[in-house]
Amino acid sequence: MILYGSSMSPFVRKVLAFASEKGMALELQPVGLGDASPDFVAASPFRKMPGFKDGDFMISDSTAIITYLDTLQPEPNLIPLEAKARARTVWYEEFADTIATGCMAKVFFNKVVSPRFLGKPGDDEVAAKAQSDELPPIVDYLERIMPDSGFLVEDRLTLADLAVVSPFVNMSHTGWSVDPATHPKTAAFVEKILSRPSYAPVVAKERKFFERAA
Repeated sequence: MILYGSSMSPFVRKVLAFASEKGMALELQPVGLGDASPDFVAASPFRKMPGFKDGDFMISDSTAIITYLDTLQPEPNLIPLEAKARARTVWYEEFADTIATGCMAKVFFNKVVSPRFLGKPGDDEVAAKAQSDELPPIVDYLERIMPDSGFLVEDRLTLADLAVVSPFVNMSHTGWSVDPATHPKTAAFVEKILSRPSYAPVVAKERKFFERAA
């Protein structure tokens, strides 16, 4: 099975972590911004990461890919079957994909992607506004709803946890991190999930890349 994209994308990173927790091997085929390679375009006609291929089956969108992988291999169960827990898991993934990533991408793109990869100055005003106005309510929300177990649903690891931490990796590449003094539960949650074997090697590789590029 082939996953097209870059782990710098929160969506690609989430799929890699999900597959790893399932014990499923994915071959990551690197894809850059604006990539028009025929295989990638066949899997993702609108060139959005990630694209996916399993034999003659091709699909894009991280949620669609995860749904496919989960159906192929239901265990270990990462998307709860109980109605309320399942609904909460779907919500947290949507929260991560739209609200959290929507905010954090503005910071990451303007502070990192544009100046380092596109050779263009980022819009510092857009990044600063997202970080000052949009980011605090997101972290406040997580701190408020975080269970004592440190897992978002059913007091165990689910897709919800894997999805929510992914955009926080991008923020870490900008030099920002959750303040444990003001948001201790959220800081501990992010650290715990990112230290799992499904995430730690990917994050370490990204950080080494940025260290070399500095």
